[in-house]
Amino acid sequence: MDKRTLALFAAFGATSIYGLNHTIAKEVMPTYIQGFGFVQVRLLGAAALFWLVSLFIPKQKINRVDLPKMVLCAFLGMVVNMLCFFKGIELSTPINSAVLITVTPILVFVFSAILIREKLLLPRVVGVILGFLGALILIVFGNEIRQDAPNIPLGNALFIVNASSFGLYLVLVKSLSAKYATVHLLKWLFLFGFIMALPVTYGEFSEVSWASLPFEAIWRFGYVVVGTTFMTYLLNVYALKQLKASSVGVFTYLQPLIGIGYAIAVGADNLTSYKIGAGCVVLLGVYLVTKRYRVNV
Repeated sequence: MDKRTLALFAAFGATSIYGLNHTIAKEVMPTYIQGFGFVQVRLLGAAALFWLVSLFIPKQKINRVDLPKMVLCAFLGMVVNMLCFFKGIELSTPINSAVLITVTPILVFVFSAILIREKLLLPRVVGVILGFLGALILIVFGNEIRQDAPNIPLGNALFIVNASSFGLYLVLVKSLSAKYATVHLLKWLFLFGFIMALPVTYGEFSEVSWASLPFEAIWRFGYVVVGTTFMTYLLNVYALKQLKASSVGVFTYLQPLIGIGYAIAVGADNLTSYKIGAGCVVLLGVYLVTKRYRVNV
């Protein structure tokens, strides 16, 4: 199997794990842990795993020139991204999360156009507008009353910030992923992320009754740390070594299919007309942005 095919499987695997995460993470919040506390669990667990694995592979020295960019990538991809996602999940619903995360490839295109001068074409501009229109529909009309979703509009807005920071992270980390081994790059990014997020996350982390956690909470914590954090970041960085950032980003639009299907199957959420309509608008926007067009030179 060639490297490109493996990279495609890696991107698909990461997306599948993320798709299930929308519901799995939601099911322990806020009963056992709040959003920011969950971020500390995730960052601490993933940092420990990456540093442990790094002991068994050849060492690699980090160039000091790259440290500022690493810190920025950690801030966007590990701090802002995770804080907004987990607080958003705590406040909103799994289906809203699964739909709104699909604006990521649109945002990757926008940031690529700004930072690396990717060519602007009219259909892609229309796609960007449609994607944000769909997201706006979910934010404005997301006023369901649910005990486990106390502030859906705010949660949905946080998902947009989450997608924005992750989209920018994918563009910026591309050059670092080509220069450094995946494990060594991520061990530093997660360490930096843990340190930067600690002032925000420690309060909710310290409130958790660790000794009395039931197994149903423990395995979900494990899924988020090992699956959604360790495996997905590993798979995404590996995919970025072989594929364009926009190509990796496009796999995100599979998340609604996986996330919505799982949420409905386990009874964690339900479909409504505005969710279906908003999802269709977002996916149409993603299609227009990620479709390949012939450019006349």
